[in-house]
Amino acid sequence: MPDYRAHFDFDIRFANGGGLSGAGFRLDLPSAELSEAEIGRLLVAHLGLALVDEVELRGVRVIEEPHRGSRGVATDAPPLVAGATRVVDLSHPIRAGLVTYPGLPAPTITPHLTREASRAKYAPGTEFAMDILTMIGNTGTYLDSPFHRYAAGPDLAGLDLSTLVGLRAEVFHLEDAWTPDRRGIRPETLADRDVRGSAVLLHTGWDRLFGTAEYGRGAPFLTGEGAQWLIDAGAALVGIDSLNIDDTESGGERPAHSLLLAAGVHVVEHLTNLGALPPRGARFTAAPPAVEGFGTFPVRAFAEIPS
Repeated sequence: MPDYRAHFDFDIRFANGGGLSGAGFRLDLPSAELSEAEIGRLLVAHLGLALVDEVELRGVRVIEEPHRGSRGVATDAPPLVAGATRVVDLSHPIRAGLVTYPGLPAPTITPHLTREASRAKYAPGTEFAMDILTMIGNTGTYLDSPFHRYAAGPDLAGLDLSTLVGLRAEVFHLEDAWTPDRRGIRPETLADRDVRGSAVLLHTGWDRLFGTAEYGRGAPFLTGEGAQWLIDAGAALVGIDSLNIDDTESGGERPAHSLLLAAGVHVVEHLTNLGALPPRGARFTAAPPAVEGFGTFPVRAFAEIPS
């Protein structure tokens, strides 16, 4: 099979300001069929650039030419050693009256058996409390299974635990990579990493508003193009510390949900404390209970970081 390389000039603009230009650049290609947008993302990955906003290529020529090699970015997390890890909680606590998503009902907690009443049922000195929790699945920090979006998709009980536990975490710290006028997270912003098989965690900083009225308006989100790029790149799970993985202010379309869940990529929303994680090197877990016929449920999401 012949090798191919692209020759071009380029301008790169970063989401947090500044830019980078190059002339006469040559880049190894996996095939001759890549679009200019795909070549641009490959350029970002080869250069190891973070927080890219836009890539413009000029004079692109694809030539049959031997590969010269490119700079890679190591992403494999080291194996975890028992007793040598730090655990970081990434979930919002659930309490009666908590409003997670504006317009959805808050949970209620009522007693089924009080401690006082239990004393008549058990031996002296023995008492228990049994309570009833009534809540919508979209409460606190929760995971969406494909069944949430698609009737024929796997429900919570049908998820493979190996895709929910101990995933290599690729954390994108994006607090300064979006603005109120440009809230969508695009593929170019994510293209500096190898996310194959990983939990992609989008740290936007929006969790600071959780539980307030401001949380429901103007939130950052993942664009449909960004979701498709993560699918093509092989991500196993995508999490965000924002109101929704989609833009809830653009009408009823939900491209990120639709694309990710159709591809079997789990979605975790309303994460918190992602700022405590390193960009890479942690392991992420977010496993819901195995409820049949249910698509969304809270998780105790957490990350393990080697000490």
